[in-house]
Parts: sequence; structure tokens; C-alpha cells
Amino acid sequence: MALPMLLIVDDERTTREGLNAALEDHFDIYLAQDIKAAMRLLEEENFDVVLTDLRMADKEDGFELIRRAKSLSRPPVCLLMTAYGSEDVAVEAMKHGADDYLSKGRMQIDELEMRITRALKRRNLEEENTVLHRELSSRFGLENVVGESPALLKILEVVEQVSPTRATVLLRGESGTGKEVIAKAIHQLSPRAKAPMITVHCAALNANLLESELFGHEKGAFTGANERRIGRFERAHGGTLFLDEIGEIDASIQVKLLRFLGERTFERVGSSKTLSADVRLITATNKDLEKMVKEGTFREDLFFRLRVVEIMMPPLRDRSEDIPLLAVKFLKEFSKENQKAVTHLSRDALELLRRYPWPGNVRELRACLEHAVIFASGSAVQIRDLPPSVKEWRPQRQTEPGATGKARSESVSEHRFEGGDFPASLPSVKEAEKLLIMRALEESFGNRTRAAEKLGISRRTLHRKLREYQLQKE
Repeated sequence: MALPMLLIVDDERTTREGLNAALEDHFDIYLAQDIKAAMRLLEEENFDVVLTDLRMADKEDGFELIRRAKSLSRPPVCLLMTAYGSEDVAVEAMKHGADDYLSKGRMQIDELEMRITRALKRRNLEEENTVLHRELSSRFGLENVVGESPALLKILEVVEQVSPTRATVLLRGESGTGKEVIAKAIHQLSPRAKAPMITVHCAALNANLLESELFGHEKGAFTGANERRIGRFERAHGGTLFLDEIGEIDASIQVKLLRFLGERTFERVGSSKTLSADVRLITATNKDLEKMVKEGTFREDLFFRLRVVEIMMPPLRDRSEDIPLLAVKFLKEFSKENQKAVTHLSRDALELLRRYPWPGNVRELRACLEHAVIFASGSAVQIRDLPPSVKEWRPQRQTEPGATGKARSESVSEHRFEGGDFPASLPSVKEAEKLLIMRALEESFGNRTRAAEKLGISRRTLHRKLREYQLQKE
């Protein structure tokens, strides 16, 4: 294992060589007799520790060297030695970035080694924390949100705006649309990122257990409460509490949540002592809360408190442009996890993924790619490798109102008008134009830029036509 690299800077030869002899068993040592030589070595080598004298010949001082060392991209641990020991010098050394200060007159080699080792451990721990924070940001921040559809980009704009605040956020949308991923991104992009994000799935617990889980309980508060329990609000202090499936909580917990949002206080179950916690609340639901408010099953005042910022997550079928990107991400993930060399999807498989309606949204797509990687026999995922629910799917056929019972395909591309397969009556110019636009959009998998190119019109004209024919999705 490589020894830590130590630069010793002192204009006294006996001091330099004495320190070298005493420390050479534990460090890879370089020596410099003045600041200029030390500066050159700092440019050439990546030192772990700099041990420098304060006062040297030609009025040079160690402060200048420490300032330079600390400006490097990976600054070394810096220790300052001086024969002129005083509290003022120690304070000045720390101001210039020194990690420790030693008096030459009282310096012992054992103590010097101990101080260097302690400073190195502290520096290494800080570097590990920085790397861990970067990895967490990469895993849970916006880097983990995959897609380039207009709907998703609008959401990311809101995430970047709301993250630095302490505003309560309500995430809404169908199951599997990625609400928890967005909640984690908000937390990781916020000033609370170094504090915990605690997640509670409200539907998984009955009312009594959920109350105890959120607010904690005292010993003896109820049968089975054999010791005090710290609740999720206390554990999330300084960070974020994410309550998934908020529509499942009962009236008594709704009251306690409302109080917390108003006063930032609560009590443990079985206690009258009021506690407080600095917690940001993010909630999510796939339920119609407005309907629940009208029915009296969800408090209106709590609803408005939770909905300071509302983010509506679109279903995957409304952001089909993102399906190929998500598919590639999951393909890489599961290929690595299963140690298989599956590198891409066949054109037919990808086209089927784009057309499939994904009732289970991103969660279903992820499970589909895991299945496909497991069953793939080559480097490419084929249709045969997909789950039966996907590979056997066909567009539903339905009878149009007023028709004579002739089934029509939901997909415009089924209308080939070839081999005598003409419609019963020729369409009007507007009907034909509408059909062409629908076909171009389908063949472009919903990408309006490509559809406009196929039709030979501008994107602006396409938007106008979509509104005219009521094809514009709200």
C-alpha cells in the first residue's frame, strides 16, 4: 500500500533531515529548503501532507505556502511549525488554512505523527462524505430522472424552483409514474440534502400503527408499547418527510398533520409534552382528493395546506418520447445486475414498447425490461423476450357509435386503404387531413417535430391543426 506523501519545508538542514529520518518509515518524504522549491514540488506532485516552518530566510513565511497548497484542487493537510509560539500565531495559522499548529521547542516525534495521522483521517472522512453526497445526488437527484418530453421538462423546471424552499409539495398521478423519484430529487436538490429523507407508505399501516409510526409513542401508551418509540417526524428533523399515499390516512391523523403544518408541533402517543421538529413535508397520492373533500373523507383545510405546490405526474402513455430513454436505462441496470451482455433492443421490440399503453406506467416498464434481460438469449432484446402481457398485446377494437357493427381498429395505421379496402364513403378534405395528421403522429410515436417533417409543414402549423381538429391533449 502506498505511503502518504509528505512535503517537509524548512530552511534549516538539520531540522529537515532530522524530521526525514524520524518519519521516513511511515511517509514518502520530499524535502524543500525554501518556499520557491516547495511551490515547484506542489506543482509536480500530489501531496497528502505539507509540514512547513513559519519563518524562513529572505523573509519568506509558511503562510504563503499554505495559501497556495489550500488552493489546489485536492488540497493537502497543512501543519505549521514555528519557534515563535504564541496564541496569536496559532490563530493566524488557522486563518490561512493550516490544519494544525506545532511549537518547535515542545515538539515530540510521537505527538507529531499522531497529529498528522489525525489530520489525515479527518481529511479522508471529509472526502468520503463528499463522494457519498455526490453519489446520492447522482442517484436521487435530477440525474436519476430520465426523459426529455415537454411534460417531464416542465416538471423538472418546477422541481428546480421549489427545491431550495421549504414549501410543502403534493405529488399527484397514477401509480407507477415516478412520484417518489421526484420527491427524492426535491430533497437532494434542497439545502436539507445532508439530513435524512424519511419515507412512510401510509396505506401499509392501520390508523393506530401509522400514528405511532409518525409521531412516536411513550412506554405503556398502549398494549405492546414496551418502550419509548421515536417517530418519523423526530427522525426527519432537519430533513424531509415523504408521506406516500396520503389519501389513505384517517380523520384523526389528518387533524394531527394539520396542526403540525400550522404550528410545527406534535405530541407522542401517550404523552402531553409538546415537541417540535424542523421537517419539510412532501406527500403523494393517486386518489382524487377533491372528490374525497366533497365526500367528507378528507379535510379541505389539510388539502390546501398540502397543496402549496402541486406537481401532476403524467402517465407514461402521455410521454411516449421518454420510453426509449427509460428502456435503455433499465436495460443497462439489469444487464449489469444479471451479468449479461444485453446491449440494445431490436427495432420491433422498441416499437412495441412505444405503442404499448403501459397501464402500470414506469414501474411496469422497469419490470418488463428486467424480464426481457433475463430471457434474452443474445445481445438484443427481441419481442419474444418481453412479458406475455406486453408481447401479446394488440390495440383494442371498438365499434363506433352509429356504425353498423363493423369493428374499427383504434390505430389509424391499420387503415391501409389497399387491395380494395376502402372506407364505405370517401372522407372530406378536412377528414382526410385529420387522418393524415393522426397517422403522421402515430408513425412518429408522438414526436410532433418528426410528424411535422413527415407532413411537410412547420411545427407551428401542426400545433394549429391539432387545436383545430381537437387533437391537442390538455
